Amino acid sequence: MCGIVGAIANRDIVPVLVEGLRRLEYRGYDSAGVAVLNGTGHLKRVRTVGKVQMLQDAIDASPTHGELGVAHTRWATHGVPSERNAHPHISRDGLAIVHNGIIENHEELRDELRQAGYEFTSDTDTEVIAHRIHHHLKSTGDLFKAVRATVAELEGAYALAVVSESDRERIILAREGCPVVIGFGEGENFVASDVAALLPVTRRFMFLEEGDVAEVRRTSIRVLDREGTAVERPVRESELSADAADKGPYDHFMLKEIHEQPRAIADTLQERVANGRLLEAAFGPAATAVFKRTEHVHIVACGTSFHAGSVARYLIEQIAKIPCSVEIASEYRYRNPVVPKNSLFVTISQSGETADTLAALRLAKQAGYLSSLAICNVPESSLVRESELVMLTRAGPEIGVASTKAFTTQLVALGMLVVALAKHHGAGPERERTLVNRLVELPGLMEKTLALDPVIRELAKRFADKHHALFLGRGTMHPIAMEGSLKLKEISYIHAEAYAAGELKHGPLALVDADMPVITVAPNTDLLEKLKSNLMEVRARGGELFVFADPEAGIQPSEGVTVITMPRHVSYVQAPAIYTIPLQLLSYHVAILRGTDVDQPRNLAKSVTVE
Repeated sequence: MCGIVGAIANRDIVPVLVEGLRRLEYRGYDSAGVAVLNGTGHLKRVRTVGKVQMLQDAIDASPTHGELGVAHTRWATHGVPSERNAHPHISRDGLAIVHNGIIENHEELRDELRQAGYEFTSDTDTEVIAHRIHHHLKSTGDLFKAVRATVAELEGAYALAVVSESDRERIILAREGCPVVIGFGEGENFVASDVAALLPVTRRFMFLEEGDVAEVRRTSIRVLDREGTAVERPVRESELSADAADKGPYDHFMLKEIHEQPRAIADTLQERVANGRLLEAAFGPAATAVFKRTEHVHIVACGTSFHAGSVARYLIEQIAKIPCSVEIASEYRYRNPVVPKNSLFVTISQSGETADTLAALRLAKQAGYLSSLAICNVPESSLVRESELVMLTRAGPEIGVASTKAFTTQLVALGMLVVALAKHHGAGPERERTLVNRLVELPGLMEKTLALDPVIRELAKRFADKHHALFLGRGTMHPIAMEGSLKLKEISYIHAEAYAAGELKHGPLALVDADMPVITVAPNTDLLEKLKSNLMEVRARGGELFVFADPEAGIQPSEGVTVITMPRHVSYVQAPAIYTIPLQLLSYHVAILRGTDVDQPRNLAKSVTVE
């Protein structure tokens, strides 16, 4: 899996393909390649291990041109990162394919193809698809029919783009479980796994749906659904600009995105709140009727989004007085949940294409939930299209693999959900006004918090040589500690763990010594005094404390205790979003000092579209 780009035009499309891959670098990858039909009608393929720039260097060394082709960045699932395993993969007679996803029955198909005389030159499941398409092409004589016959045999998830020397007028696409988009030009058309890849050449897009197979020509598109019926998928115009993914004056996308959070949160709130009121129709026309009936909330998500959902559980139960459960999507998929009466199913995903979360939503539709709500940053995504209610965050493109502004805008969207539920479960207009005002105050509080950047940059010097770290929090700060721990390990490669501070005495205290920094978030909440007792346990064992504290928390700096003073008057509702910012900055500056790849940490991908 990772990024797909393709084009068919009356001009050289190699620069378009390479630029598209550059714009997908944020997704994480280990190799890259292109395959184009050149002026002689033959397929030319160039593949390299490493960054897209290395692919560009290889193309420069051996000039490659063509009007039809596909390109790919690969994140290894089957076979180690190597040139032989990089995409595109080729079968006989100049048939080339790029593929996102995982084919679960590839071994069975491989055995059949070997018996039919096909030789394999890679360790990938993708090469199986290439040979299978060629196998069917021999009998059907038509590339479109051969792709349809092949996907009918595949088990798993895939997005495919196929070209062939024998068919110079079209690209064939197929989708099952992984996104594919078609971009419309003038006398030329494009394909990709993400609209970001194509923004320099078009703003008009068509999104394939599950089971679709499509042919893309220079001036026409044809789509058949799973049953083989010709269908018209809507064409949408993207609001993103071609420069939306530029770093600007910042050294890294992650730092830029950390500093974009006040604006992203203001944008997420815009037109959803007004005059101290929540406009709950922003969740969808049926939202009010659903929220009135909701008696239980079930949140399902992965990674950072799971942490956002874990924060929401505290707020939903404390403010809206409704029971709430939170679950990792990959676990939800493989059990048989008991669904309480009138349960709202909530999914959270930055990309809206997270494979486990999408699968959970599809299972939930058969399980008897009252309704489904997606909280997502991508309006064209599968998660949004398949949910009944939607709250779009407005984080804009998030390029850094380690999520920052997507996370805090998710917290704000969930905050609006809390207000919406509370309105129908006992909260009066004054309570609604207070809650909404706390959300509206967030951008200003974030600006104040971001001013701590120079202080945290200096603090990071005390972490750069560490091998382990422990994060502590209580209440809503426990998921924030989990998020801080995740950020540090993601981009600095320091082993980090997070615990509810009250759990220290049940095991984690055994880890505490002078070489184990303990990072704590301490807003002035009802749990503050309990937290202080937990911190004393750490100091009694010689642990070094770094405490991000409210100025009225009464925590003073001393030997072994470093206190970073946070903005005052941060409420219970605001604290999760505000106290996550210094943890993001700390992780960033530690990673810079350690010399790691901040925006594209090793082994990770931005959008996890396979199980």
